Amino acid sequence: MAISISVVLLLLVLAAIFLRSGGLKMSHAVVCALLGFFLAGTSMAPTIHEGIAATANVVGSLRP
Repeated sequence: MAISISVVLLLLVLAAIFLRSGGLKMSHAVVCALLGFFLAGTSMAPTIHEGIAATANVVGSLRP
């Protein structure tokens, strides 16, 4: 568990640096994909899933 959290934090820092730099390269996409993969294995995954589902419901209920 400690290694997984460390990897998630490292990938989160790298993804933030890549987003601030502006250019998206293949290596940046791989880091972001790995971040999502490792984040899905943490205890935060259900909370993130519920938050995204709630946001999707709010956006889906808006009328243009």
